[in-house]
Amino acid sequence: MLNELKNEWKKAIEKELRSYLSTDDIPELSIGQPPKPDMGDAAFPMFPYSKLAHKAPAAIASDIAERMTEHPAGVMIPTGPYLNIRFDIPAMADSILSSVMESGDSYGRNDSGKGRKVMIEFSCPNTNKPLHLGHMRNDSLGEAVSQLIKATGADVMKVNLINNRGVHICKSMLAYRMFGNGETPESTGEKGDHFVGRYYVRFAQWEKEVEEARKANPDIASDPSFVDPDAEAQAMLRAWEAGDSEVRELWEKMNKWTLDGLFESYRNMGISFDKLYYESETYKLGRGEVMRGLDLGVFKKEEDGSVQVDLAPIGLDKKVLLRRDGTTLYITQDIGTAVRRHEDWPFDSLIYVVATEQNYHFKVLFYILGLLGYKWADELHHLAYGMVNLPEGKMKSREGTVVDADDLLSELSALARAEIIEKGRENEVGDVDETARKIALGALNYYLLQVQPQRDMVFNPKESISFSGNTGPYLQYTAARISSILRKAEAEKESFEGAESDGRLLVNEDEKTLLKAIADFPEAVRKAADGYDPSIIAAALYDSAKTFSHYYHDNQILKAETKELSVTRIKLARALLQMMKNGFLLLGIPYLESM
Repeated sequence: MLNELKNEWKKAIEKELRSYLSTDDIPELSIGQPPKPDMGDAAFPMFPYSKLAHKAPAAIASDIAERMTEHPAGVMIPTGPYLNIRFDIPAMADSILSSVMESGDSYGRNDSGKGRKVMIEFSCPNTNKPLHLGHMRNDSLGEAVSQLIKATGADVMKVNLINNRGVHICKSMLAYRMFGNGETPESTGEKGDHFVGRYYVRFAQWEKEVEEARKANPDIASDPSFVDPDAEAQAMLRAWEAGDSEVRELWEKMNKWTLDGLFESYRNMGISFDKLYYESETYKLGRGEVMRGLDLGVFKKEEDGSVQVDLAPIGLDKKVLLRRDGTTLYITQDIGTAVRRHEDWPFDSLIYVVATEQNYHFKVLFYILGLLGYKWADELHHLAYGMVNLPEGKMKSREGTVVDADDLLSELSALARAEIIEKGRENEVGDVDETARKIALGALNYYLLQVQPQRDMVFNPKESISFSGNTGPYLQYTAARISSILRKAEAEKESFEGAESDGRLLVNEDEKTLLKAIADFPEAVRKAADGYDPSIIAAALYDSAKTFSHYYHDNQILKAETKELSVTRIKLARALLQMMKNGFLLLGIPYLESM
C-alpha cells in the first residue's frame, strides 16, 4: 500500500532525473525513511546524481521539486540532500485498516515465492550431548526463516542432518563403557541427552587425568595397564565402521537415549522438521561424485594417491576430497548429501543455517557442486550466523560450561512464573505454568532473533524475560493489553451503536505512525524473507509496540471525544493486534490473550 505509493514516486522522480540530467543512464534511486515523522514519510537521496549534474545534492533536490508539476499523491519536502515526501496518511487509513481486516491471518503474506521449492537445513546436532544456547539460535533462525519463506507462498521443506557418528560420538560411548557401571537414564532419572552428554564431559576429564599422569610419569605409556583415551576412541570408530556388533549395539542404545532427549527439547521449543537425515547413512555418500569428478577432469589424483580439487579460481588453495587411503572427509559427505537431497525433493533453492565458522566450507562445497555440473548449485545459500556468548564469556561443551537448552527454558519459565505471581495475575492468566512456558518461549525466540543473524551476540537470560524494554514478553504484554481493550469494546458495543469509523479522524502522530507500520508490514515480511533476516520483523513489532504504549498512555480509546473517534481507534487497535499476531507467528512468539 504505502510501498506501492513510494514506488510510484520512485518511478516519477527517476523519470524527472533522466530529463534533468539529459541521460537515461542514471543510478537507481533508493528509498529511505526520514529520521523524524515531521520530516515526511519517504526520503529519496540525491547524492548519486551530484557528479552527473555538477551540483550539490541539496540543489538537485530543490530543482527536482520545482520541476515536478505532476506527480503521485503526496507533498514534496526538499530536506537538504534529500527529496522527502509526505503522504496524507489519515486519508489512506480506511484502506489500510480494511486491508488488514479482510486479509486476517494472511495479512503480510505475498505470492512472490509461489511455485518455488525451498529446502532449509538447520539444527544438525551431535548425538553426544544435549542442545545448548548456540543450537537454540540456529533452531530459532531456521524455524523463523522457514516461516518467512512460507509467507512468500513457497513450498518449504525443513531438514535436519543428525550427526550421529564419528570420533566425538565414540568419546561418549568409550567413557560410558569405562565409567558407566551399567547405569541408564531410567536408573538415574536423567533426560537421555543429558545423560550421554555427561559422559562426553567425563571423557574430557579423563583426557586431562591422563595428561597429568604423563607429566608426572613420562614412562607411563609403557605400563601394560595404561589406556590412551584418544587412541581408544579412534579404535572404537574403526570398529564401528567395520560393523563390530558390540560397538554397534552400544552405539544404537546411546544414540536412542540422546535422540529421545533431543526431540523432547525440540517439542518444547516448538521446532519441527519435515525430513531427517543421519550422518551414519550419509557419510559414504559423495565418493561416487568425487570419482565422477575425476572422470570429468575437474578433480585431480595427486602423487600421494589423494584426490584434490584446485580452488585457485575462487582464491583458495587445494582441497582434499578423498584421502590417500581412500577414506572420505566431511566435505565429501556434504557433496553426496546435497545430491541425494535434490534427488529426494528437487528443490529450487537450499539454505544451510550454519555458524560463520563454516564460511570456508560452504564456499568450497558450492563451488565443487558447480564444477560437477549441477545447475542448482547457484541456488545454494549459507545463512551464516554469529556466536552466542554469555555475559561471562564463551561456552565450551567439553568443559560442561554451556547453557543447556532445557535448563535455560526452565529458568526462563521460572522467572516468568515468579513475575506473574508477584503481580498477582494468577486468576487473569489461568494456567500459570503454561502461560509462563509461553512467555519463556517468546522471550527466548525474540531475544535470539532481534539481532541480525551475522552478528555475534550476548544472551542475558534475566534481560530477555523482562516485561519492559526490547523483549518478547514486552511484545506479548502489549498484545495482551490490546486484547483486553478489544474485549472491553465488545462488552460495551451497544454504547457505540450508530457510530461509523472514519480513518480521517486518525490525525495525531502516534496514530499515523501506527498506520504506517501496519501498511509497511507486508514489505517488512518481503524484505525479511529475501534477506533471511527475522530481525526486520522483530524491529517492526517492537517499534509498533513502543508506539502503541505511548499512544495508549496519552489517548483514550473507548472513551474518546466522540463515539466515531472511539470506533475508529478500536478499528486501529484491532488491525494492529492482527499485524502483531501475524508477526508473532513468523518469529515463534506465542500470542497470549491475557498476561
